[in-house]
Amino acid sequence: MKKTDTNSLIYKRLFLYFLFCCILVSCGVSKSVHHLPDVKQYSLEIPKVNRINDTTFSYKQNYLTKNKQQLWELYITGNPLQLGYNNGALTQNLMQKQEGIFFSKVEGFVPSKFRQKILRGFLKWYNRKMYLNVREDYQAELYGLSQYSSDQYDFIAPKYLRNLYLHGAHDIGHAMQDLAMVGCSSLAVWNENTEDGDLLIGRNFDFYVGDDFAKNKLVEFVKPEEGISYMSVSWPGMIGVVSGMNKEGITVTINAGKSKIPLTAKTPISLVTREILQYAKNIDEAIAIARKRKVFVSESILVGSAHDKKAIIIEVSPKNFGVYSVQNTSKVLCTNHFQSEAYKDDTRNQKHIEESHSEYRYEKLQELLQEEKKLTPEKMASILRNRSGLQGENIGYGNEKSLNQLLAHHAVIFSPQKKLVWVSSSPYQLGEFVCYDLNAIFSDKGLQHSDLSKSQLNIGKDPFVESQEFKNYEEYRVVNTKISDAIQNREFLTDNYIARYHSLNPDFWKGYYMAGKYYFYRKEYSKAKAEFERALTKEITTVPDRKDTEKFLKKTLKKLK
Repeated sequence: MKKTDTNSLIYKRLFLYFLFCCILVSCGVSKSVHHLPDVKQYSLEIPKVNRINDTTFSYKQNYLTKNKQQLWELYITGNPLQLGYNNGALTQNLMQKQEGIFFSKVEGFVPSKFRQKILRGFLKWYNRKMYLNVREDYQAELYGLSQYSSDQYDFIAPKYLRNLYLHGAHDIGHAMQDLAMVGCSSLAVWNENTEDGDLLIGRNFDFYVGDDFAKNKLVEFVKPEEGISYMSVSWPGMIGVVSGMNKEGITVTINAGKSKIPLTAKTPISLVTREILQYAKNIDEAIAIARKRKVFVSESILVGSAHDKKAIIIEVSPKNFGVYSVQNTSKVLCTNHFQSEAYKDDTRNQKHIEESHSEYRYEKLQELLQEEKKLTPEKMASILRNRSGLQGENIGYGNEKSLNQLLAHHAVIFSPQKKLVWVSSSPYQLGEFVCYDLNAIFSDKGLQHSDLSKSQLNIGKDPFVESQEFKNYEEYRVVNTKISDAIQNREFLTDNYIARYHSLNPDFWKGYYMAGKYYFYRKEYSKAKAEFERALTKEITTVPDRKDTEKFLKKTLKKLK
């Protein structure tokens, strides 16, 4: 999720929303809370999981294993209800662990029991119409999956509803903060821009809910009874899609846009993209699916198509819909702002372009594509791993203006015409990219358990991961948390400790800003002034961040008079 300094803002908005909800609450809440999908139409066999070893489990054709790059690989097949049961039975321990991590994070944001009660009430009201906007077959799948959820969180909501709510977590967090939870970057190139002329797509999914949440990455291969087989990359307990490709060579990736806060949840964006993968064979079919679904946040969906040999961006929001299709060029770039004609006069989108880091990353993609001609999967990985600013400037590790913000949940590279996909491994997108061949995995021969990946096509890890700079950055993250705690708790730190903090990530503006705040609240205003002034010489992430730094400097100067 975004930064911890937004937690109080999130809570205040939730609290105001809850008060509003108390006025508007109706029988619709009661109906949604007690809703269960009708699953009687589906045949079901309760899975009996065969535990082969600590990291390998199977049930008939269904399979879960952990590869040497520490990615979990899941293969499931069946009708919607059976898919849910098979998924839940195989991933139960992982899913429950993931649920625990997510809800402990929420408890960290909202530690008060009273406030947690308010939050639960809000979620019930806010999600009251979600089930009306989710396909019945996906509800059946979620019901099957939910049978393997933990009993520990039944106080939040019943298992099925909890699973439904979690599929809207990305959207809800996005909406409540009125900004993107993620700063994703993606691009598609074809014809003269790739070595072989084939379509090639890359994306960073910069979704962060903590280090623990990112540990159990799940690469899913799903063979549904109806529709098209597909793969996706996410986490245990997720049936929606944030990054994926189907057997027909349709790919989807999502990038959050600037969104107005809606009054009710509708279709989670990850279930819209799941539907595209399961039922679309070309771009026109993908657009038709996206157009008929009611979403509740603004999102860009980059869709690649082997059939069309190109990519487009579908831009959706609660009250608008646009398609961005490039003319006279063979590349599409996507960060976190809209580009289609439908949004040219959207003031919220224009403000986002001016004030956020989205346009900066877009320009960086353009710059790298000028330098890197005829892309290959290896060159695409290099772009996704790029840590510098414009013109190669050192802007500090972890800067959200970088394509590689060193917090990505995963990165993916798709070759739709070849049906190949590369999935990054930890840390961030720096580890080895593991290659999978959907032609082989979804062949008529059925799944071969020996090795799902095409290891000879893997892309090696980034050498940066072995560098002293990377070790320093990882230490910086730990020290940054201690600095934040010291500010909040008014604890004492030595000047040498602050100097060490700066040395670990010297080009990043945030380190000087945080040190400035520390000294300001310690009433050491001369030191605070020096830190804020130094922060302002660095590449600050957003316009609001720069204004906040300038505000602190102004307050500091007043104290010095």
